[in-house]
Amino acid sequence: MGADDPRETVMKQPQPVKDASQLYEVERRAEHAARPGFRIMELQLSATQKVPWHTHTNVSDTFYVLEGHMRLFLQQPKEEVNLKPGEVYVVRPARPHLVTNGGATSLTFLVLQGVGEYDFVPLLGTK
Repeated sequence: MGADDPRETVMKQPQPVKDASQLYEVERRAEHAARPGFRIMELQLSATQKVPWHTHTNVSDTFYVLEGHMRLFLQQPKEEVNLKPGEVYVVRPARPHLVTNGGATSLTFLVLQGVGEYDFVPLLGTK
């Protein structure tokens, strides 16, 4: 496909979704709190699972690790963050990020998402 091919253009324009639960598998997912513009989710990833590259248009992700080892990869600028239980990291809105399990056992973490309307913008081809 060439640069002028509309199929290529469509692939480069990710569409935001309001519910990303069907886009990737996790061992467990629970919503602990939700109100307009803010929510707290708990996710558990196996040693091989990940939350794929994505951004959020309006909300930040605040990660708080409960168990295991999180490897968080970010772009703009490129960065890798390693978190252990009790550690926190905030990803600003529109910053591409990938969440992986950096250990051999399950990773359990909370993600506080807000303040604003939640969306999940999947990114293709991010390295």
